[in-house]
Amino acid sequence: MSKKSKQTNHWLILILLALAQFMVVLDVSIVNVALPAIQRAFHMTQENLQWIITMYTLTFGGFLLLGGRAADLFGRRKIFLAGVIVFTLASLACGIAQSESWIIIARGMQGLAGAFMSPAALSIVLVTYKEGHERNVALSVWGAVASGGAAAGVLLGGILTQYLDWRWNFFVNVPVGIIVVIAALMILDKHDSTVEHSELDLPGAVLATGGLISLVYGLVKAPTNGWTSTSSLIFFGIAIAALAAFVWNERRVKHPLVPLGIFRIRNLSGADLLMFCMAAGMFSIFFFTTLYMQEVLGYSPVKTGLCFLVMPLVIAIVATNVPKVIKKVGYKPILMIAPLFVSAGLFWLSHIPVHGTFWGDVAPGLMLMAFGMGGVFVSGTVAATSGVPHHESGLASGLLNTSQQVGGALGLAVLTGIASSGAKDFIQNLHLMAPPTQQQITSATVHGFHDGYLIGSTFGIAAALIATFIIRQQKAKTDPSHGEATVAAGH
Repeated sequence: MSKKSKQTNHWLILILLALAQFMVVLDVSIVNVALPAIQRAFHMTQENLQWIITMYTLTFGGFLLLGGRAADLFGRRKIFLAGVIVFTLASLACGIAQSESWIIIARGMQGLAGAFMSPAALSIVLVTYKEGHERNVALSVWGAVASGGAAAGVLLGGILTQYLDWRWNFFVNVPVGIIVVIAALMILDKHDSTVEHSELDLPGAVLATGGLISLVYGLVKAPTNGWTSTSSLIFFGIAIAALAAFVWNERRVKHPLVPLGIFRIRNLSGADLLMFCMAAGMFSIFFFTTLYMQEVLGYSPVKTGLCFLVMPLVIAIVATNVPKVIKKVGYKPILMIAPLFVSAGLFWLSHIPVHGTFWGDVAPGLMLMAFGMGGVFVSGTVAATSGVPHHESGLASGLLNTSQQVGGALGLAVLTGIASSGAKDFIQNLHLMAPPTQQQITSATVHGFHDGYLIGSTFGIAAALIATFIIRQQKAKTDPSHGEATVAAGH
């Protein structure tokens, strides 16, 4: 194969993998806009309705480590194809659902499939492109898709729900999934396992998955049940016990699910921690801002989605230019500065008024955030995967995804709790003798958003400090043995 045709094939592979990742990211946000329609269709209670979101988050976040390791052990293409096929079938099952139990179970299957599909796809990107500028360019596309997919989901979800039917939020994945499977069979290399064994650490898999699911479930339910309620403490206790047992298991088994030595790669550990903080601050943006635009400003689902388009546009412009900057100054300076733009955007949004406008009060904050997100996602992914041996690229991808999912779940749970508490305090401080008026309720809601955004802005500052004191600047090396040397050296 000529060099030119090989490069063309590489770009086709990247487009294919980015499309698959787009489906996974899209399904986190596309359903939010359709929830009222689904609730009416199945006469669901508010308590049961949130399970449509929670079940996807639980299975996706809980099985990511297992999915990443499975890609390393059993072959990346094999795991990727299996994930896409199950994801497509689960999407079809969601679209034809006839009851609330049916759609909730199908959403769980979507999340499970995504947990195998996403790290396998990123792992293929890592082994297809040489470490250095070539990989950074590929990861800039990946980062733009990952960070822009959620905003695009709000728009697409609004259009499909308003003009077709909520079921099309799921049906849209079916033709895309079929195209991805056919294209993958045609252009993806087999990517057979490069590991000398195929022994999956089942006790470790059970403990890690069980611990993460218990943790994510506890975080999602804590704002409703109370952070110190018996049920919350039980789930947090199970999570701590399971994850502690997981670490003990990993230290003693011959072929661990997560070789703990991988955390000696300093930049991997630092970048995962940084992305945890960023996700904790950013996941709330879509939740709070969607509610503000629809319930306070009175925007329709489609208009809300169109407003969010400023984010993927800015992210795409920034992300595609980040590799050039990394080539000149490295990724550390970007990771020290970009999170502060996200914090600035959240701080701006912490001042949105009740009678606000999109372009005057919301757009500047979203654009500041998008500018920072474009830099963080690309540079963070480069930092978290540089120096990782090829045979552990799936694991590194799983760890990166897990840090973002758990960080996002924690941040959303904490910040929604803070916002709810702020709204209640606002009403109580009015010392009303009669039930609050709609205007007072709206003012209290916006006040709660202020508190959520403000606390959310501190996570970006924490991320910038992590980049400053933990992440090391290093020049990319293209020698395939580089990763092994890095681990051996304990960096």
